Amino acid sequence: MSDYDRIARAISFIVRRVGSQPTLAEIAAHLHMSPFHFQRLFCRWAGVTPKRFLQVLTVERAKQLLGESRPLLDVSDSLGLSSGSRLYDHFVQLEAVTPGEYKTGGAGVTIEYAVHDTPFGKALIATTPRGICQLGFLDDSTIDAHLMRLSNQWPRAVLHENAQRTSAAIRAIFGGEKPVDRPLSLHVSGTNFQISVWKALLQIPPATVASYTQVAAAIGRPRSARAVGLAAGANPAAFLIPCHRVIQQCGKLGGYHWGEIRKHAIHAWETARNE
Repeated sequence: MSDYDRIARAISFIVRRVGSQPTLAEIAAHLHMSPFHFQRLFCRWAGVTPKRFLQVLTVERAKQLLGESRPLLDVSDSLGLSSGSRLYDHFVQLEAVTPGEYKTGGAGVTIEYAVHDTPFGKALIATTPRGICQLGFLDDSTIDAHLMRLSNQWPRAVLHENAQRTSAAIRAIFGGEKPVDRPLSLHVSGTNFQISVWKALLQIPPATVASYTQVAAAIGRPRSARAVGLAAGANPAAFLIPCHRVIQQCGKLGGYHWGEIRKHAIHAWETARNE
């Protein structure tokens, strides 16, 4: 069992009992670990104690974050490429697939992909010469399912497994390495509405949140909160396009394509690195 699998079990246990505030000993016993070894594992993974993580999970804290957030960070006139578009110390630049690229189905494009370990379990990442085109976590889904999704989006592209090439992107995303010469680039395909939502999500800084309504207002579609949720769930680059930072107006986390427990985990992980 990987560290993330153990952490996910602990998070699931905490989430189910957040109202009763389980003790360190109770959580450790659930994992059949001693309190000492569990706390050491948790701190190594999250950078915070289980007690601090428990505080992160509360709905009241989420409501507070929503109350503190600026109107989607005052960036409705500069979505996507402003200095507010940050992932830790990175700029993330999103480029949409051109109409010509869409029409040809990626003919002449080589997509390099591989599966790597991340703090949130194994993930498949795929890149074109212009940027990351897919990032998805593997749980119940298989590698073949991810490759099928790639093939559907890029039917005429050549898929080539190349872990050496993609490992640099994984280290930059999850390891804190800073690209010195250019931003992290995304090269993704979507409708105009989806692209506008994804660019808006890039404006939400780590360890903060926005509501679906706030995102809808930021893109000039204030009555489209539900459509915003669908667009967020359809984003092709998990974690990089931070749909995990969008929550319900009431303070609940809401759904997440990659699982609610992973959404909790990412929130705690980001909070730990921004305190």
